[in-house]
Amino acid sequence: MNWIKNFVRPRFPSVFREHDDTPDNLWEACKKCGEMIFHRDLENLQKVCPGCDHHMRIGAKERFDALFDKGVYELIDLPDVAHDPLKFKDQKKYAERLKDARAKSGDKDAVKVAKGDLGGRPAIIAVQDFHFMGGSLGMAAGEAVVTAGQAALENNAPLIMVAAAGGARMQEGILSLMQMPRTTVIVQQLRERGLPYLVVLTDPTTGGVTASYGMLGDVHIAEPGALIGFAGPRVIQDTIKEKLPEGFQRAEYLLEHGMVDMVVHRHDMPATLARLIDLLTGGRAPEGAPA
Repeated sequence: MNWIKNFVRPRFPSVFREHDDTPDNLWEACKKCGEMIFHRDLENLQKVCPGCDHHMRIGAKERFDALFDKGVYELIDLPDVAHDPLKFKDQKKYAERLKDARAKSGDKDAVKVAKGDLGGRPAIIAVQDFHFMGGSLGMAAGEAVVTAGQAALENNAPLIMVAAAGGARMQEGILSLMQMPRTTVIVQQLRERGLPYLVVLTDPTTGGVTASYGMLGDVHIAEPGALIGFAGPRVIQDTIKEKLPEGFQRAEYLLEHGMVDMVVHRHDMPATLARLIDLLTGGRAPEGAPA
């Protein structure tokens, strides 16, 4: 809000109501360094801060647009699952939480799947969106991962999983935990077929996702600064009663200790994935791929 809106607007409400089409969110502050970034510049940078290189969270559409060649892809229809199977209620009914999340995001659940070309080769990409109930793993998300694996098998294409989650969805109880072995089975089927399964770990990837398909890839790639682990660092520190090392569970720390294979900048991700697919399938690496 500027001073015109604060002080002049009350006297001329009808004028501002008719002509005030300027959004209030033209600028976004980086949560790491505080730099104010114009929204169009931020979109062009794929939500990477130009000042400190902080990788902000992005949704499925932004991932698909950035990863598929020329941003061309086709969404894969996902099966419907039982709605609120346990009739769960805490401070709010689970059905209402789902309804609110769907209205806010426009998506059915946390995982979306698409097919297209990456580096000139067909590929299936599944993206887990942290903005939808913390990217939590429930029946719908598990079914989406299984569907993505089946699509990869049907198209004889590699599967790329872009993971982001706060853990399993507690409102679905044991049914959410059952998705861990289900997704493990589809990954094994990809492995038996000899199809590459690449995992991109983004901020944050924790809980049941890390304990299942998030750590079963042929290659594990992390975005810079991403928090990756099972339990969060505060939980671990409170449990063991010891101070954790600097950067514990961050991508760079995990790379140094052998838990991930590489840390790749978001801008370099398409070329890196294309190069890995070529290497794993016996093809030639595309020109311009980072070494």
